[in-house]
Amino acid sequence: MVIESGARPGLTLAAVAVVQFMVSLDLSVVNVGLPQIAAGLGFSAVGLTWVIHAYALTFGGLLLLGGKAADRYGRKRVLLLGLGLFGLASLVGGFAQEPGHLVAARAVQGIGAAALAPAALALLTTTFPTGKARVRAFGIWSATNAAGGALGVLIGGLLTEYASWHWVMFVNVPMAACALALVWRGVAAGPPPARSSRPDVLGAVLATAGMTLLVFGVVRTDQYPWTSPVTVTTLAVAAALLVAFVHVERTTTREPLIRLGLFANRSVAGANAYNLLVGAALASAFYFVSLYLQRVLGTGPALTGLMFLPLALGVVAGSVLAVKLGYRLAPRTLLVIGGLLTATGFAWFGLISPDGAFTTDVLGPSIVASVGFGLGLGPLASIATVGVARHETGTASGLLNSSRQIGASLGLAVLGTVAHHRTGQTATPETLNDGYALGLTLSAALLAAAVLIALTVLRRTSPPSRAEQADDRDSLPARD
Repeated sequence: MVIESGARPGLTLAAVAVVQFMVSLDLSVVNVGLPQIAAGLGFSAVGLTWVIHAYALTFGGLLLLGGKAADRYGRKRVLLLGLGLFGLASLVGGFAQEPGHLVAARAVQGIGAAALAPAALALLTTTFPTGKARVRAFGIWSATNAAGGALGVLIGGLLTEYASWHWVMFVNVPMAACALALVWRGVAAGPPPARSSRPDVLGAVLATAGMTLLVFGVVRTDQYPWTSPVTVTTLAVAAALLVAFVHVERTTTREPLIRLGLFANRSVAGANAYNLLVGAALASAFYFVSLYLQRVLGTGPALTGLMFLPLALGVVAGSVLAVKLGYRLAPRTLLVIGGLLTATGFAWFGLISPDGAFTTDVLGPSIVASVGFGLGLGPLASIATVGVARHETGTASGLLNSSRQIGASLGLAVLGTVAHHRTGQTATPETLNDGYALGLTLSAALLAAAVLIALTVLRRTSPPSRAEQADDRDSLPARD
């Protein structure tokens, strides 16, 4: 395997792992601390949701632009810029004294994350293009990605209960500093990207505005129902902007933000469709399980976070198992197996009861679902960049991250509305349980649909050949 001059694969992998863990952690670490944040800064009930929405809007809306920037201006440069923004925003947010300060800091965090996530994944793709080293690298990436999300609940609960809510922001600062040092030392600058034409500014504006409005319209359905004029108008404008974006990308004489021919690649199209449904199911399931533990079983924030530990460990175990099986089974096969296991776990979660307990209603399905998710996460990211030209890997990586984020927003809004409707006007442990159980069952159905997409859209492929495995033995040198 050819490695860029000056690159140190071991440090590159470490840097990408830290970056992905930090981005994933930040998606969930704040959630458990929301009640304390509201009390500490004086948020209203509606205003508090913007602690989450501000991050989701900028992260989801700017991912495509972040991926394109990584391709055009260099992955190392974009990583360093994103890390600086993310770390600084986390520090400022931790010192917030007013609601507006924290919301603004969360928005800047989202901008940094939108630069970090696609640049890191593109760097991983180009550093480990084939064979055994790629399987191992994506296994490590998938473990840190999903473990960050699951451990965020645990860490957020512990920090909130035993320190203060400020530390759910401060916790990112040392990770950002560590990642900065690893990127600076271990990531090669790479050759100057070829810039054959001027960038498609109009396309970037349309895509960013359209995706931001889409996420904005969806996340506000907790205040404005799907059929309300506000939501309908917002989503209609978002759809119009995205249609205009597609038209511009087809006709522009400039360098497009995303080449529409990418979607002719069945790996790219299938992986993103699969990812959209997985994002919808996973975000919803985490949300419902957390609320079930706290609002139905009466568990405190720290203990709730601790109860998510089996989920985190299961993801790590599944990711390690995916590396072992990745030498023998095709990535599509691992996606199907992982999706079926996760769907089984979510369907098991759907059997929760108001007089249940952690050991009988949560532990078993947590292990099954998390191992399944870990099995599929690395192969999914690997498939999404198969057959993609080197100069478009950042764009493809941004697209994959974007599909997950949009799926999470859509899924949580839709399933959250369905669960709320099932619960009804009277919120008792029994009615809340009914709503959460329905949401979890529907999450399982989304996973089953994702498996169907994997079977029908993705091409059959083979695991790494013996020649590829032999060629990659030295791709992760011990000295790094």
